[in-house]
Amino acid sequence: MLDAKIVGQVIQRVREKNGMSQELVSGLAGIGRTHLSAIERGERKPTLETFYRIALAMNLHPWKLMQLIEEEMEKASL
Repeated sequence: MLDAKIVGQVIQRVREKNGMSQELVSGLAGIGRTHLSAIERGERKPTLETFYRIALAMNLHPWKLMQLIEEEMEKASL
């Protein structure tokens, strides 16, 4: 089962590591900043389209972002 909190934490961590603000990423992804904020807090799960847009906005292949999320979920299950 996909954990919305982990998805959000990974997205936030990658965004911050890249030195990008929520405003920048949400603008590049074509979504609202409050929507991105809710995703990062684990309050909303992104659709596949939104996930794809967020990954590309952060200069990351969507598969790589999913890989990071899966790795984090594995750690959490140990």
